[in-house]
Parts: sequence; structure tokens; C-alpha cells
Amino acid sequence: MLPDDPDRDGLHQPKQDIDMIYQSDALTVNRLEGDIAELNFDLKGESVNKFDQNTVSSLTAALDALEAESGIKGLLVTSGKPVFIVGADITEFTSLFGASKEDIKPFTGINNANFNRLASLPYPSCAAINGFAMGGGLEICLACDFRVMSSAAKVGLPETKLGILPGWGGTVRLPRIIGVDEAVMWMATGADKRADEALKSGAVDAVVAPEQLREVALATLQGGMTGKLDYQGRREVKHGPLPLNDTEAMMSFFTIKAMVGQQAGKNYPAPVKVVEVIEAARGMGLEDALDVEADGFAELATTDVAAALVGVFLSDQLLGKKAKEWEQKADKKIERAAVLGAGIMGGGIAYQSAYRGVPIKMKDSDQKGLDAGLEEATKLLATRVSRGRMSPEEMGHVLSSIDPMLSYDRFDEVDIVVEAVVENPKVKHAVLAETEEKINDSAILASNTSTISITYLAEALKRPENFCGMHFFNPVHAMPLVEVIRGEKSSDTAIARTVAYANRMGKKAVVVKDCPGFLVNRVLFPYFGGFNALLRDGADFQAVDKVMERWGWPMGPAYLMDVVGIDTGVHAAQVMAEGFPDRMQPDFKSATEVVFENDRYGQKNGKGFYEYVPDKRGKPKKSVNDAVYDLLAPVVAERQEFEREDIIARMMLPMAIEMARCLEEGIVGTPAEADLALVYGVGFPPFRGGLFRWVDTVGLAHIAEASEKFSHLGKAYELTDDMKARLAAGKTYY
Repeated sequence: MLPDDPDRDGLHQPKQDIDMIYQSDALTVNRLEGDIAELNFDLKGESVNKFDQNTVSSLTAALDALEAESGIKGLLVTSGKPVFIVGADITEFTSLFGASKEDIKPFTGINNANFNRLASLPYPSCAAINGFAMGGGLEICLACDFRVMSSAAKVGLPETKLGILPGWGGTVRLPRIIGVDEAVMWMATGADKRADEALKSGAVDAVVAPEQLREVALATLQGGMTGKLDYQGRREVKHGPLPLNDTEAMMSFFTIKAMVGQQAGKNYPAPVKVVEVIEAARGMGLEDALDVEADGFAELATTDVAAALVGVFLSDQLLGKKAKEWEQKADKKIERAAVLGAGIMGGGIAYQSAYRGVPIKMKDSDQKGLDAGLEEATKLLATRVSRGRMSPEEMGHVLSSIDPMLSYDRFDEVDIVVEAVVENPKVKHAVLAETEEKINDSAILASNTSTISITYLAEALKRPENFCGMHFFNPVHAMPLVEVIRGEKSSDTAIARTVAYANRMGKKAVVVKDCPGFLVNRVLFPYFGGFNALLRDGADFQAVDKVMERWGWPMGPAYLMDVVGIDTGVHAAQVMAEGFPDRMQPDFKSATEVVFENDRYGQKNGKGFYEYVPDKRGKPKKSVNDAVYDLLAPVVAERQEFEREDIIARMMLPMAIEMARCLEEGIVGTPAEADLALVYGVGFPPFRGGLFRWVDTVGLAHIAEASEKFSHLGKAYELTDDMKARLAAGKTYY
């Protein structure tokens, strides 16, 4: 499809004979030799290009200038940054929340008009896609006649991850370019697409090495200018209806909608709305189809789900910014690491470190532990190989950077040591003190404890300023969060280097202050406390699980406790009760304790609240043995049904109130960091945006009403003074 000689006419030498047509802080239009105009996006003061209001208005003015310029025969669309365009400026989008559908709909109109004008210029256009072209960045490429993509670039329409849908022609042009089925999968999943995937689907016309991108894009454009490539025919396809008759459309959309609905679930309406919009506009021309898209966009933008998911996105950016700021404070890079204690957790930490390029020593006092750690790392790497995400050679390289050992040999060379031995204060004290003697004076020592005070553990050390917490969540490779815990004597250097290591490992680091349970476990155990009180009062654990799973949790509290480990949960609950006896010390024997006392530890030994046997893929399959109800009978009331809203309130209120306490005490810095910690640490439903976002959504008045209703259950249900003050003043957390 490309011209025979991409170098002819000197089009690959753009710096010669350039005439300025338009210039702003966001973009420029230059006239190159050969009567080609180059529209170059280069947003001043930003590391990436995005469609903020400045860029959108500049594009309007640039198109005015292009339409007034005579003699232009082709348009090249490029980026002056390492990425193409990352999409809309999401920070500007938040102002739409709370507006009506009628008020929101015009939001997409101005840039749709821009893209339509670009698509209708009286000469061909070609986008040269470097780096990321996401959302609106890809949509402007789809408006162009031709697309040439760097082999290092990625494209995608991720809007459904924000609870909305593409609003600048994505639902209209993409199905007409690559077909309905493929386009729906792109948009419903919101996944990034590599260059080879984009080429295979037909979304781009050519993929070339980065250094060849400009010259091949210019040559492709020349093909359209000379008539060798039919750009007018392409425009007709994008401007017309989808090539489906009624029968084909009925069968196709019915199947696609069912599949997308099943995968997305009822709590995420955007993927299904994408299908509905494409279906409704299938027989329309471009303008009418774009109007249908604008209606769908506006409808989704009015939902709480969109507000929550956009909130998660912005909070994630804040979390990343704070982590980057800490990393910049680090006085040296983490180049070599070590983990104490192998097994599943140690092996997971070793895998993550080695996979992300930081060689690691994995020490254990027992060969069986080392074998288990290596087995875990090998299993995770083999999974990547089997899925085509890594070559066997790459797997071998990563494995070779994990150094299993029974001694402290050459520990004086490492920059950070993560202690991940058994959750026992005496054992940890002994191991930490011993390790401190084996490492250099500037090395950081961090504990992966999930509940034990960092300040207390530091008592065993000579250099407590070099010690902090680094709490990973299980399974390490799958859970994004790492809590970095500052003890009373932890230095900024220790925190900075530990956050830098978390960043190197590809984790989301949130820095919190020391207290029993730190942040995530401190707010998780009041949730479990609510669960045990419900069972005491006659609730069925299966019924509670179903209610909370329908509310959005990936698993209900009984199932979650089985996955965490009943023994681990009971131990952690004791630590929390000692730390916060006024609200976390139960005055009854809990169902969880009974399960533990009957040697039912959850998935780790095949029986907890539920029982587990491996399925065909080796994953534990859950079932119920009624014998567990007999075990619980002495400590629970006669079984009864509870209202769904009462179950939710009794589970969620203690959690939300404890999180408010953490914010007020400075355990966590902002509501955004607190919310992301639960989303990334324990799977809090993203479509609810986090605990504080949920409180804002339902309203503090609703929370106060539920608090009053369940005040008889104790202090865990009592609003804090700050919550009461916020309610009186009409303040929200965001």
C-alpha cells in the first residue's frame, strides 16, 4: 500500500523551506516543501500532549488557517513530544459531574467539529503516531485518512475505564475502519494495543521503526496526494452506515451485547452502552451517528460510576506524583536488594524485584523455604512464558538474578533488605537485629509486617533511622499496593529509598504513619468486626457474602477471610483489639475464632468457612459443608434474614468511620491516598471510587442516620467529631 520510493521529492527532510501558517502554545502548522502542511502538537509546559481547552481552541484556529491557506495538497499530523496525544485533560472533565445530560452534551461538540473539519479537508491527511495515542489522541488519528505507527507506540480508547465512552467519534469511525466486533473489544476493555495488534486489525496502515516514522508517513501522504492511495474511498466508508443488513445486525449485536454485559458486570454500564450506541447508529451517516454518541457520552457522564472511576484515575495520578517526589528525595538508587524469609511471600517479592530489574538475594534458614520461594518465582515466570509475555531466555535471565542462600554472604553489598519472616514480634526482633550486623551502615532495613508496630520493631536496632515498614499484599505479583510505614525514628532517607524501590518494582506506594494495622488492615478489621457481629446475631455467612459481593466487593467477608488465612486473621484481630480496645475488642466469642480453633485455616489447608478442592486448572474451588454451621451453633443466634441495606451498613460503617479516624490522626495524608490504598490493597470496588468517595456519594447525612440506627453496636459505629462537624457545615471529603 505504500509508495515505492518513500525518499522521493525530499519529503523526509522537513526542515527545509518551512513557512509558518499558524502557531500557539499548543500546536503549530508549518508549510513544508511539496505543498504539504504539518500540524504538530507540542503543548508548552507539559511533558505530554493532551486535549485541554487551550489545545482544542488552538486546533479550531489552526483549521481556520489551513482552510484559508491556498495550494496545500496534503496534511501531516505529528507530535513534538515522545508521545502523540494521551487524550482529553481529565482534570477539566470533573467540572461536568453533577450537571444535566443537556449541559454535558455540548462538551464533545467543539472538538467533534474540529475532527470533522480535519476529515473533510480537500486533500489527504496522514497521522504519524509515536508513543501513546489514547482516547482523543487516537480519535484524531481515526479522523485522518492514513495512519502510520511507530513500532514502539501504543494506541487505545480507554474511556470505559473511566465510566464513559469515546466522545470524539471513536464509536463511529473505529467500527467502520476495523469492523464492529473488533472495535467493541477495543472499547469495552479499554486496553492498550501494540503496533502489531493495531496493524493486524486494520486500525493503522503501516508499522515502522521509530526512526523511519516521519519519512514513511510523508511517503504515505504522497501516495494519497498522487492518487496512488484512494483517500476519498476511505472517507466514504467512515462517513456512511455500517455494512450490515438487519438480520446480520440483529444477530451480531445481540451476541456482542450479551458477551460484553457478562464480562463487564452490572456495576459497569459503559461497555454495554458502547455496543448500544454503535447499534443505534449503525444505519446512520457520520453527523447523525456522532449525535447518538454524544447522547451516550452525556448519559454515562451523569452517573456516579463515571464520577467514581474518574476520581480513581485522578487519585492514581496524585499517588504517582507523591511517590515520584519521594523518589527524587532518595540519595541513591536501589540497585541490589535482599529478602529475608522465602516461601510464597518471599518468593513473590523476589520475583517482583528480579522481574523489574533489581537483582535480589533470597535468604532463608531452611532449604525447604528456599525451594518454596524459588518454586513460586519459577511458577510466576513460567506463566508469563506460557502467555507469550516473556521468552524462555528472558525467564532464565530473571531467575538467574534471584540468588537463594542460607547465609548472609555478601549482604554488605545490598542497598535494601526486606524482612518477610513469620509474623511474630520476638522472631522479627531477633532476625532484624542479626541482619543489621550483616549489612552496611547506610543500607535500608524494611519489615513486611502486616500489623506489628514499626516503632516497636525498631527497638531491636542500633540504626532505627534506617528502618521502616514495607508492607506488600498477597499475592505480591497481583496486588499493586505497598504500604511504606514511617516509625517514630524512621528517617526521610529511609522512606525515600523504600518508596523508590517500590517504584522500581512497579508498585503503588502510599506512605503512612505507624499504628496497629497501619492503614489498610486498621480499617479492614472493623469490617470483619461487623461481619462477626452479624453472625453472632443470626446472619448466614453465605448470605452476607452474597450481599457484599453484589455491592461490589470481589469476594464477601467469609470468603476473603479464607483467602487471607483464618489463622492470620485471628492473630491480626488480636493485635488490633490490643491497639484499639474501645472499638475492636469484641465482648463475645466470634465465629472466626471458632473456625480457627477447629483447625480450619481457609484455603491454605482446604477448609475455613468454606471448603476447597483444586479445579482442573489447579485453582481452589469453593464449596459449603453444612458441618461448619454445627461448629458455629454455640456462638451464634438462631439463623434469620437481614435486610440487604442493614447488612451493608453494619459492614461498611465501621470501616468508613475508622478510615475517617486515620485521616484525622494523620496516618494517611489525603482522602485520595486512603481511597486508593483500599482499591489497590484489598479490592475495594473501583466503581464506588473508594471509601471517602462512597461517603460523599451517599452523603454524610445518610451515614449519620445509619450510625444512629446501629449505635447500640458500640463505638465502632459512632461518628468522629470531625465527621459531625463536616455534616453540620455541609462539607464533603472531595
